[in-house]
Amino acid sequence: MADIELRELREADYPGVRALWERCEGVGLSDSDAREPVAAYLARNPGMSSVALARDGRVVGAVLCGDDGRRGYLHHLAVAPEARGLGIAAALLERCFAELAARGIPKCNALLFEDNAAGRAFWLHAGWSERSDLAILQKPVKPSRAPGRSRSTRRAG
Repeated sequence: MADIELRELREADYPGVRALWERCEGVGLSDSDAREPVAAYLARNPGMSSVALARDGRVVGAVLCGDDGRRGYLHHLAVAPEARGLGIAAALLERCFAELAARGIPKCNALLFEDNAAGRAFWLHAGWSERSDLAILQKPVKPSRAPGRSRSTRRAG
């Protein structure tokens, strides 16, 4: 880890982080992972997400971290295959937990694809536990008009 810089993930890091996510198994990407939604996530959760940079500036690790005011959430923890085993993932998680603790968040959740055996092994080895009593349900939200705008367009007069 001596040659690795760990710091807050910034919007300017997006191209390198996206490239990392695309080459790491177990990371599922969607429209929500485009630059604009990720920038909005970072703005809503300032200082919480982290990036690991090699001496040459390459992104070798990253994680999105945020909270909803009562629970923390981790998304897309990834370490470049050639940089695994150096403690980068543990350092990224340690930084996330420090940020969550500073905000008074007592628990953190991580989402994992059911078929991601390597990811599951990592999380369990890191002391996480599985919850078999929960299911994740998801539904796309349709874009709407700007908030506060009425359906009716009455004219005065």
